[in-house]
Amino acid sequence: MSINTVPSTPTIQYSINVIQDEARHLVEKGIISRQQPIYVLCQYIPAREWVCVECELERCDFLLRDRIGDLIGSEEWDND
Repeated sequence: MSINTVPSTPTIQYSINVIQDEARHLVEKGIISRQQPIYVLCQYIPAREWVCVECELERCDFLLRDRIGDLIGSEEWDND
């Protein structure tokens, strides 16, 4: 009798650009604020993938206590 294991679903690779785009989207929708710490993103990213996000943020020298505004950079306005 052999035991077959089902391969786990591959986790999404989060690049810093993907993380920034997700944060920017949440800010634009008014769900989160630029003043909040980066760790609030964990509420919007699946728990099993959060470790990958943390690793990418650390690799890019971001701390979870840094502000969302630091992560997404300056805002661009279409009209002044």
